[in-house]
Amino acid sequence: MTSSGTVLAITTAPAYGADLVHHQSVFAVEGVGLEGDRHAGNRRAVTIVCTGELGKAAAEHGVETIDGVATRRNIVVDLPSLPRTHGTRFRIGDAEFEVWRDCAPCNLMDDFFGVGAQVALKNRAGISASVVSGGEVAVGDLVTGL
Repeated sequence: MTSSGTVLAITTAPAYGADLVHHQSVFAVEGVGLEGDRHAGNRRAVTIVCTGELGKAAAEHGVETIDGVATRRNIVVDLPSLPRTHGTRFRIGDAEFEVWRDCAPCNLMDDFFGVGAQVALKNRAGISASVVSGGEVAVGDLVTGL
């Protein structure tokens, strides 16, 4: 896969179920995750979702769009697809990330987007990644190395 895209949105949540905090930029801490996010420090350190996969899920689900921010992933990027192979490395802004795994859509997706959304989002609900090399990530930054 060789493509590049841009960051459209960045959010964090300080605790499970907490309101999302929207950022113009955030610091990705090596081996930890995004500053201020509840997933920082665990394997699912940073979650990323892309517009191309959300568009396919929306079409399958019969809706016009599925909002990337509403999926509660940390970073929304404008790309046709995301890598799912564990260990794949890529850059966003100043930080380097490594794919951990696919993010399975939870049952809340049906609550957020209507019954059937969880099924439509299978293999399209984003990825989780670890921070290999820290740095600032900002809205508008390029996603490279894919």
